[in-house]
Amino acid sequence: MGKSTGFLEYERQDNVAIEPLKRIKNFDEFHEPMRERDRKEQAARCMNCGVPFCQSGMMIGGMVSGCPLNNLVPEWNDLLYMGNMEKALQMLRQTNNFPEFTSRVCPALCEAACTCGLNDTPVTCKANENYIVEYGYENGLMDADPPEVRTGKKVAIVGSGPSGLAAADQLNKRGHSVTVYERNDHIGGLLMYGIPNMKLEKWVIERKQKVMEEEGVKFVVNADVGNNVKAEDLLKEYDSVILCCGASNPRDIKATGREAEGIYFAVDFLTRSTKHVLTGEKKEWIDTKGKNVVVIGGGDTGNDCVGTAVRQGAKSVVQVEMMPKLPDERADNNPWPEWPRVCKTDYGQEEAIAVFGQDPRIYQATVKEFVADKKGKLKKVKLVKLEPKKDAKTGRMNMVEVPGSEFEIPADYVLIAAGFLGTQDYIAKAFGVKLNERTNVDTPAGSYRTNVDKVFTAGDMHRGQSLVVWGIREGRQVAKEVDRMLMGYTNLE
Repeated sequence: MGKSTGFLEYERQDNVAIEPLKRIKNFDEFHEPMRERDRKEQAARCMNCGVPFCQSGMMIGGMVSGCPLNNLVPEWNDLLYMGNMEKALQMLRQTNNFPEFTSRVCPALCEAACTCGLNDTPVTCKANENYIVEYGYENGLMDADPPEVRTGKKVAIVGSGPSGLAAADQLNKRGHSVTVYERNDHIGGLLMYGIPNMKLEKWVIERKQKVMEEEGVKFVVNADVGNNVKAEDLLKEYDSVILCCGASNPRDIKATGREAEGIYFAVDFLTRSTKHVLTGEKKEWIDTKGKNVVVIGGGDTGNDCVGTAVRQGAKSVVQVEMMPKLPDERADNNPWPEWPRVCKTDYGQEEAIAVFGQDPRIYQATVKEFVADKKGKLKKVKLVKLEPKKDAKTGRMNMVEVPGSEFEIPADYVLIAAGFLGTQDYIAKAFGVKLNERTNVDTPAGSYRTNVDKVFTAGDMHRGQSLVVWGIREGRQVAKEVDRMLMGYTNLE
């Protein structure tokens, strides 16, 4: 695949990022695409490795190694290198409904498992994927292709995140009539309002929506099923209902002073920021300009909050992480092709370093108390240091407080980016579906069928908070199961 000696001849070259102090002046995507010749050279680095872990999507060392969509990475890298763009796009779309999304927001599990990365740098799979799909749009290869025959079956999908959109796309291509219900004013779920514009510009979602509508998918926005849309009406009208409502319950921080004004969940902050970017809406906008901002949580969402606050002109930004700093390089107990547990400085942290002169992250700490002024407005946060200690009974390592290690930092706003706990129960109650101990919708092992007749589930609502690629995979898998239920067999992949 690629050029047999390409990985020896060409060094990895990433798309050039606009420097931090320039890109923070707006909320636009900030990577500049390569010219065709250079992109082909990057595809040429894909080696004939024999066992392409990049597309395996298997569990190794308790973590997923390679793409959960089983993308045919070596095949479309080779086709890109050879200049056969139409076939490369065909191969890419065979396993991935939305490469225009994943090539922007996925953490690139494929690259982490790339054989070339064992002793050198991995192939630029993610950027190659983006080049292929954008070539498709530019050259009319992504135009609408509605099914020639309709089955007469009707499917309702509740939620328009990655899993809901993938299920809709698959079932519509099969010939079923699909209607997607979204409670927000735009489709996309967390793609629209949970991921900031500089990572995924929203015209990318709107472009795909237009294609799907031309292919026959119907979208109903401002439709909050379980509230202004009745679950029983959907069950009467449709042959099947798929619940793809996400894991929407944010994990809270139960510390003294939590009621102080100025504490928000990250998803609310990011949602309101995106609405302001798109429309100029200021009614519920959380403006951090000139303010001291503390972000609780060290993951991707926390980083997005850092990058957003920096763009808004925050006076200071601090990111609090409970766990110790990961090593800069793979440890001996974390060999390839396991997911690399190494320290990553993401775009938001890079920007904070450029603006404030230091890394915004404080490791091994957590909130002890939120401190408000006399008017109830947040003014500072009391933190406490943590250290790992092994539990004598279970043998597990836990992060415990270090006595006497409390310290304070100024805070006008706190953004809680501590993850999500599971399904919002009102939608589960509306349909009568059972939840498991993790508050995800309960299904038999290997199935997406709920305890309610003709009601299925997929995505974060089914598996818990996860990646966009997992949402797409679950959407494709639930589509197969629904199709088999409706037709007695399925030819969906």
